[in-house]
Amino acid sequence: MRLTVVGCSGSGPGPTSAASCYLVEHDGFRVLLDLGNGAFGALQALADPDTIDAVYLTHLHADHCLDVAPMVVWHRWSGRSSRRRVPLIAPAGADRRLAQAHDADGAPLTDVFDFAVTPVSAVLGPFEVRTARTAHPAECHAIRLTAHGSSLVYTGDTGPSAAVVDLARDADVLLAEAAHPERDDLPPDLHLTGRQAGEAAAAAGVRRLLVTHVPAWVDPAAQLAAAQAVFPAAELARPGATYLV
Repeated sequence: MRLTVVGCSGSGPGPTSAASCYLVEHDGFRVLLDLGNGAFGALQALADPDTIDAVYLTHLHADHCLDVAPMVVWHRWSGRSSRRRVPLIAPAGADRRLAQAHDADGAPLTDVFDFAVTPVSAVLGPFEVRTARTAHPAECHAIRLTAHGSSLVYTGDTGPSAAVVDLARDADVLLAEAAHPERDDLPPDLHLTGRQAGEAAAAAGVRRLLVTHVPAWVDPAAQLAAAQAVFPAAELARPGATYLV
């Protein structure tokens, strides 16, 4: 399994990275985990959009889904699309929300996507898929992809969550958000701090932690140091970087 970071900036695109988007490949199958604002441009430097076999959206906040709109334009008007419908898995209502984000009249996007509601478990190409509801104001689902004995877990957005820890149990890689700086006045059930991301990785017994979704106004080095204080096998996810799982 190969993971490529298309974009990893939290809460919106930053000066050096698009918002959340991760390309996962195995046995010739390509799935995007999230497609946040700015990510479709970055994606085109890494993969032909027509080779994307599926899209999984953890939730419907703009920094995780808004670049579905330019992907629709590309498929309809670039002249490079094979016109095959791309499976898009997301929380209920995504078909309507994304149609309205693309165009005010909310015309269906079903010529481009084959919409499905987030499953608890499924098979997607070569991947066994499991999901878990996270601690976040919007309906958000972390995802675990398993293929040939290797597992990758992506938290999406979450506060501390026993369900996410259970989903990540013994995973090879945990791609965990760490948007909150270490402060005492943080709202609950929204985001993780770096320390909390490290604590989740330790509790789940994962082999490797990739810290991601750090906003442009938060110091990534501080987030990483806080994670490493409780889970030494942590590193920062970096745009354009590829990791073998």
